[in-house]
Amino acid sequence: MNEIFSMSWVAALVPEIMLAVLLFALQIYDRFERPEQKSKLGVFTAWGAFIILVVTLGLWFLGNEPNSAASLEESLIWGGMIRHDLVTLVFRVMFLSALATTALISLDVEKLQRIEYYLLLITGTMGFSLMAASSDLIMLYVALEMASISSYVLAGIIKTNDKSSEAGMKYFVYGAFATGLMLYGMSLVYGVTSQTNLYIIGDFLRSSAPLSADLTAVLLLASVMIVAGFGFKISAVPFHFWTPDVYEGSPTAFTAFVSTASKAAGFAVFIRVFSAGVLGDPSPASPWWAMLVAMCIVTMSLGNFVAIFQKNVKRLLAYSSIAQAGYAMIGLVTYTPDGSGATMFYLLMYVFTNVAAFGVIIMISNVSNSDQLEDLYGLNRRSPYLALIMLLALLSLGGIPPTAGFLGKFFIFRAAIDAGFWWLALIGILNAFVALYYYLNIVKYMYLYDAPEDAAQDIPVSRGGWVGLAVSTILILILGVIPGFAYDWTLNAAQAFYSLLG
Repeated sequence: MNEIFSMSWVAALVPEIMLAVLLFALQIYDRFERPEQKSKLGVFTAWGAFIILVVTLGLWFLGNEPNSAASLEESLIWGGMIRHDLVTLVFRVMFLSALATTALISLDVEKLQRIEYYLLLITGTMGFSLMAASSDLIMLYVALEMASISSYVLAGIIKTNDKSSEAGMKYFVYGAFATGLMLYGMSLVYGVTSQTNLYIIGDFLRSSAPLSADLTAVLLLASVMIVAGFGFKISAVPFHFWTPDVYEGSPTAFTAFVSTASKAAGFAVFIRVFSAGVLGDPSPASPWWAMLVAMCIVTMSLGNFVAIFQKNVKRLLAYSSIAQAGYAMIGLVTYTPDGSGATMFYLLMYVFTNVAAFGVIIMISNVSNSDQLEDLYGLNRRSPYLALIMLLALLSLGGIPPTAGFLGKFFIFRAAIDAGFWWLALIGILNAFVALYYYLNIVKYMYLYDAPEDAAQDIPVSRGGWVGLAVSTILILILGVIPGFAYDWTLNAAQAFYSLLG
């Protein structure tokens, strides 16, 4: 057992501790800021998130924290509640990047220039980060509730907007139901094993004598309930029904945040729970593996085909987000380090891609006061740079080189083929061709159609908004041209993780 105040124990929670400090610092800053300069709250939040990101990466580069060579026992800290490993680090980078870029693109939304909005973004990020680090069912549930409650409020934070209020209520009702199902499933697992630590549960199920038929049925029921909770977080079918309404009604900046950070947190928990063997053998021989594969295929297909018929751009990207979850699940169901590494790389590039796409929608909506596809008519003539950013984001979502989305899909499909699931990769490729139809349809609106006569020729964008969009776009291109450093990083995290599972 490590010393209570050893470097690893302290370093394991440095990002969360600094986020808590940022919460208090932001409130103090707000007390002394003049009302006409409230937009600086977003800049303060973005700088805080960036500093925390630099410190988190600095601890890894300079202090070797987390240590990729640490044993499973050494990486489990705080009484086994948290696992301090490279997987946690990768997802923390995603969450902090999403927080920083979301804070910047939020600067152009006047109704969000209030301290409550940024405080809830920070607390949501803390919850997502703890979800990714959780190695115990109790910690996992507490972190999930911390993130979820913040998200429910953020969805309905614009009280004067009926759609926002409706989105917040729907998100809360659906989320509470899914969380309740998941919690009941966890209680069944505890009832069978009398343990809450993920790895102790996994060891118990692998090393104990074969369970009776009744207990096996209980575990299978528990797996279905837990999958329902995680499926809700990642918008997987059939737990996706909340996504279009919540994405459409929520403030667009929050939609960018929840579509990236929340999805990444859900996949982080997927990796933790299922690869640890909490619900038994996670290989294709297990009864629930087929359920995950079916979810993967249906999620990809339904998301892409329904997106074709959408006229509201936020609903279109909502169904696109559902399809993207299906692609990411391909890497998980292979149950290989290559698959999980590819999934983490895919989620990393998806953070910047979606933030760029929704950031452009924010700027256009400020002028048009709507989110219809027709608002994109002639965008290339009205704002060439915004059109270029949207073009690169859409090409990345569609998997077209030289963007990050192309290599993200390539790594996932290659992992599936290497694992022997060529048919699953083929289904993913066919779905990617379907998705190109509606992505390129948006491009057609921007570049081939003329803008309405009454449309403003210029679309104002704040300096902070440009920074957020530029950073996201540059990283889309960097991860698409020189992905080696990022992919090797996520692959090393997955390999170190799987090597400790025995």
